[in-house]
Amino acid sequence: MMGKLRKSKLSCPESNCLSHHQVASETIHGANLALKQVNCDVCIEENEVCKCDNSGIKGMVKTEDVNQQSGANSSFLHAVLNMSGMLIGLGQLSTPYALENGGWASVLLLVGLGVICTYSSHLLGKCLERNPQSQSYADIGENAFGRKGRVLAATFIYLEIFMALVSYTISLNDNLITVFSGTELKLPGVKLSTSQLITMIAVLIALPSLWLRDLSSISFLSSGGILMSLIIFTSVVCTAIFGGVKPNHRIPVLHMKNIPAISGLYIFSYAGHIVFPNLYKAMKDPSQFTKVSIVSFASVTALYTALAFMGAKLFGPQVNPQITLSLPQHHFVTKIALWSTVLTPMTKYALEFAPFAIQLEHNLPDSLSCRMKLIIRGCVGSFLLLLILALALSVPYFEHMLSLTGSLVSICICLILPCAFYIKLSWPLISRRLLTLNLSLIAFGSLLGVLGTISSAKLLIKSLLTAHST
Repeated sequence: MMGKLRKSKLSCPESNCLSHHQVASETIHGANLALKQVNCDVCIEENEVCKCDNSGIKGMVKTEDVNQQSGANSSFLHAVLNMSGMLIGLGQLSTPYALENGGWASVLLLVGLGVICTYSSHLLGKCLERNPQSQSYADIGENAFGRKGRVLAATFIYLEIFMALVSYTISLNDNLITVFSGTELKLPGVKLSTSQLITMIAVLIALPSLWLRDLSSISFLSSGGILMSLIIFTSVVCTAIFGGVKPNHRIPVLHMKNIPAISGLYIFSYAGHIVFPNLYKAMKDPSQFTKVSIVSFASVTALYTALAFMGAKLFGPQVNPQITLSLPQHHFVTKIALWSTVLTPMTKYALEFAPFAIQLEHNLPDSLSCRMKLIIRGCVGSFLLLLILALALSVPYFEHMLSLTGSLVSICICLILPCAFYIKLSWPLISRRLLTLNLSLIAFGSLLGVLGTISSAKLLIKSLLTAHST
């Protein structure tokens, strides 16, 4: 996060640029952390004096002081709130659907994955403790496996961001259909449905935000993630108490054949590890990071479990993959939840693209002017956003896309890679028991990932073929 700052010139070593900008994640708080660093990097690129307040870091910072960061001022409570905010995201919408399809016994998988991810976040803290110069998830990968480790970590990070944004856009489309139910919109010569046209308009409204270099104008929106989560939870509770919907549906015990697919939904709900190193570095007392992880994961797991059981009991087999679409549409709280779910993706595009955009600029030739670099990053970002829109409209199956993302990408970031990094970095000192535990978790994660990827891919292809045949 810190480099050598001079009034005349600020440098950003190319080897560190990638790690500096990989803090955007599926979560709102992760994107907010990315925003702070992006604003500083804009100063760096323009050779200006950086006046950013990055966790309280002001003025001159020397490289040799990197291990004693004066800006590390995050308290235990603040760290818990931040980590909880990072974890609570898109995945909570699907937990009732996952529980209903997997059976109430599948809650053991939900809780078990929460425990395992707590442990893997602890491992990331240990990796950072062994290499204090590491600032990000990608740095840990490089310390463990060299340049290949950095490239591998970066690949999974950007893939998760891309696939998560596709899922967000699918969610945007699904919720817009409900918000604007009864609306008819047709364009001459355009063979798109009303919902597709409305989604396209919404994405085009958000597209200019990708051309912004200073994202401070939309940074206040990044704090809405926890608020949206509370609104959704409150909506389900109000439906159970005042909504006239009786929670009398019987949840099946176990549907073993559905476990591989819903495991991807469960693991995606805990995706947040790519920003944990930044949280660790921001703490006044990093030795408490493990306790922060335990409290945060326990709180989020309790929220997911309660939401899953309430949603499944209320709506039974008819529960929607997005719980907001199952709620009574005439309720005021439901309308707020729907609009929150609609606005969230529109505010996330620029924040989530920020790490990729900055890295793209760093890789462009120095001979190009700042204006030309801005045009290139804006055009590339716009193209990727339109590609995401096309994929979301072509594959409008939220649960399958989310499950595929969790099984293919999130399982690697949250479980497999942290264990592999820790084994490599601790190899001379690791005990046989810890080695066995971590190898077992890698094997379990690999098996779950492979089975989940195959299952969710099959369901996605089946849904596409069915839609095509009709």
